[in-house]
Formats: sequence, structure tokens, C-alpha cells
Amino acid sequence: MAQAAERRRGRGGGGAARRAERSAVSFETARFIERNIPNFEVLTEEALEIIETNAETVLEEIGVNFVENPAALARWRDAGADVDGERVRIPRGLARKLCATAPSSYTQHARNPERNVVVGGKNLVLAPVYGPPFVRDAVGGRRYATMEDFRKFVKLGYMSKWLHHSGGTVCEPTDVPVNKRHLDMLHAHMTLSDKPFMGSVTEPSRAQDSVEMCEILFGKEFVQDNTVMTSLININSPMTFDDVMMGALEIYAKNNQACIISPFIVGGAMAPVSVAGTLTQVLAECLAGIAYSQLIRPGAPVIMGAFVTSIDMNSGAPTFGTPEAAHITYGAGQLARRLGLPYRSAGSFCGSKLPDAQAAYETANSLNMGLLAGVNFMLHSCGWLEGGLVSSFEKFVMDADQLGTLHHLARGVSVDEDAQALDAIREVGPGGHYLGCDHTQRNFKSAFWKSDLLDYKPFETWEDEGARDTQTLAGLRVEKMLADYKQPALDPSINEALSDYIARKKAAEPDSFM
Repeated sequence: MAQAAERRRGRGGGGAARRAERSAVSFETARFIERNIPNFEVLTEEALEIIETNAETVLEEIGVNFVENPAALARWRDAGADVDGERVRIPRGLARKLCATAPSSYTQHARNPERNVVVGGKNLVLAPVYGPPFVRDAVGGRRYATMEDFRKFVKLGYMSKWLHHSGGTVCEPTDVPVNKRHLDMLHAHMTLSDKPFMGSVTEPSRAQDSVEMCEILFGKEFVQDNTVMTSLININSPMTFDDVMMGALEIYAKNNQACIISPFIVGGAMAPVSVAGTLTQVLAECLAGIAYSQLIRPGAPVIMGAFVTSIDMNSGAPTFGTPEAAHITYGAGQLARRLGLPYRSAGSFCGSKLPDAQAAYETANSLNMGLLAGVNFMLHSCGWLEGGLVSSFEKFVMDADQLGTLHHLARGVSVDEDAQALDAIREVGPGGHYLGCDHTQRNFKSAFWKSDLLDYKPFETWEDEGARDTQTLAGLRVEKMLADYKQPALDPSINEALSDYIARKKAAEPDSFM
């Protein structure tokens, strides 16, 4: 009897230890995804050649506008383009020739070298939502974002295992002056996380501030020799390059920092309603933007981007997770690979107002599309809500949890001796079960991906625990992650130098909310 009690205590103690291990605070971050699966391709060789030929025709005959940027016009004129006012017509083949100096991949360095990411090839780097002016949680509802909200998102990103990158404007903190908030946002990324991050692009001087803050964090020589920021440069589709975005691009390219050159396409509004027509415009815009980056500095790292959605023809609202967006995303991936460039697209896109079934369906479609399209840098991979107007705390952790499925899908199917499992099939034989066999015991911990959020309990247990839905569970997870957060160490002298820089910059000009 005593021996039985001792055995029960031993089993209970072991179970408690295992439960404690599973619930322990972990700061592990998965390495960026390296695909071991093929890309999904929808365009034939003939279709690709037609689109490439048409894009060259657009550049040569229609041209693109570089507005309020005389220096850009002069660079294009010197390169051999036909410049008429602000319209730049690029001779057939010139843009592609200039793009050839852009690297096929590059390393973005983090202040913690273990968090470095390689962008390009078969790799996929996941970064969070970017740009929403509003935030939402189940308690406070929808509201304008604050700097405190921003810091919380950076902490959640740091704590998220499957997220490789801290991102940039994870929400737009409206309680800080427009001309100064980039300083606080960068400081948050630099100090509250040690993952890679993005710089400011809302004004060229803010891009310069981003470079100078990185020189404090990494060292000036290191920044000039290495890429420490990947930043988003949007094209004003159709075929317009404004002075603000191009000014930021000029700063980053000159300083060897990476830029995502990305059209902002809403099919039917900023591009034709057809897939082939949209792909033609996307390629033309990307060729012009990437070529311009190489005019600034040959070899400057760039990513070919394609932010693509369609439009609801009744309401005019953007739609997400649609088949047409998938076709464009797959096709743009093929075009990027033919150029030998890294590719940015996809994300946790949805048009839903809440983290509900609509959000889940549309997001799942968009995330899986990005994996299969060969995307190398996926901005907006978690937290996106309401067509990009809202950063949602609950959806952030819901999406970040599901990013684990992309990692596991990308591994492909192993057929090594252990994966073949013939020993298990022999051991169990007809009519048995595999729960206790040696192969299962060796592999059960790593055999299946398991959500850290979703509920798999029996109905009775789920009901006893309050019949909580996924949004409720996500809210609890947000609370736990923020409670468990521990700030990564940073040299106090660097932190002080960053604080001094920010204080001087803020004192140098009056606040502006315009």
C-alpha cells in the first residue's frame, strides 16, 4: 500500500514538473523560416514574358512621375531616361539593367546577433502589423493609439516565439507630436526588444534621425558596412513616386540600409481589375523604384514589394483574403524571383472589425498564400484588423500563435529512417495502437505543432473554466505576456546616449501635430 502511494506521488510529482516546464516563461525566438517546400506558381512562361514585356512598354511609353524632386529627375536624365516635366519615361531594358546591381539577399543585423535575419532566397522573415492609427482590445474597445500602446506591442513582439522582427510603426501613437513620435518609436524598438526593426519614412529628416540613432546603437562604421534597418517605401499607385518617400529612400540607400519598394495596390482603384493588368503595373512600378535606389547607391539592399488587395464594388472598401489577391501575390513572387530580388507581400490581412470568424478566414488565406508565394519578408504578419486601420492586441497574439503553423508547413515532409516509422508499424501490428510504442515515446514532444492559445480541452473542462472563446483566451495571454516581460539588457552608456539624442532633437523644434 505504501509502495503504491509512493508510486502515485512519483507520478504526480513528474506531472507537476512537466506542467511547470510547459508553463515556464520562455524568451525563445524561432529562427527565420527556411522553406523546404516548393513555391506555388500560377503563371506560365508565356504569361510571365507577356507581363514583363508590357511592363517595359508602360515604362517606355507611358512613364512614371517623380514629383517635387528635381534631383531625382536629374539622376534619371543622366541615366538616359526621357524626362518631360515630372514624367520620366525609361527606355526599354534600362530599369532592369539598373536593378541588376541590387543584392539577391542580405542580412539585417539585430543588436542581439542571435536575432539576425537573412532576407532573400528560400527564407521568410515575419514582422508585425504596420501603420494603424487605432488600437483595439476587448476591454477598451476601439480608440486612438498611444505611445503606451506602442510599447506594449513591441513587448508582445519581443515575447512572441514565431515572430522574427520587431517591425516599425506597429501602431501610430497619436499622443506624441507627429514630428517627434518617430524618435520615441525607434527608442522603444531599440530598448524594449533586441530583434531587428524598421526606420521612419514619414519625412527624409526622420529617416536621417533613424540612421543616426542606429549609429549610436551599433556604431557608425558598423552601420555603413552592414544593414541594420529594413524600411517601407510605398509607391503612390498608379505610377507616382512622391518626394517624401523618395527622400527617405535616398537617405537609406545612401547609408546602405534596406528598403521595401512597394506599390500600394487596391485593384479597381489604384490598378486595373484584371490580374494580368495589375501585375503589369506592379512590375513597372517596382522596376522604376528599385532602379532609382540603385542610381543612389549601386548594391543598396532592396526588396520588391507588392501590397495587393481588391475592392468591394458596392461599398468601395478594400477586401482581403480573396482569390484575386492570391493570384497577384503568387504571380508577383514569380516576377521577383526572375529579377533575382527578395520579395515582400501578404500578412494577417482581413477586413473584419473584430477578431472573429471573418478575421480568421481571411487571415488564414492571406498567411498561407504568403508562405506558398515565396515571400521573403512578410510585414503585417500579426495584429492587423479592420483593413489596416486597427492594431488589435488580441489578434496580435492570435496571429502570432498561428505563425507557428507556417514554420512547420515550411519544413516539408521528412523521409529519413526515423520518419518512415517502419519500426513502429512492426511493433504495433494489426489491431494495436501507437500511444505506447517506442517510436511515439521518442518523438511525441516534437511530432506535432501545438497552439499555445487555442483550446483543445474536453467540453466539460472548457465549460467549467468559463466557456471562454478565443478572443477571451487571447486577452488573458496578452496580460500574461506583458506580466512576464523582461527587458533585454542594453549597455547603459548606449541607452543614455540615445536618450540624450532624443532630448536634443525634441528640444530643437516646436511640437507639430500636422
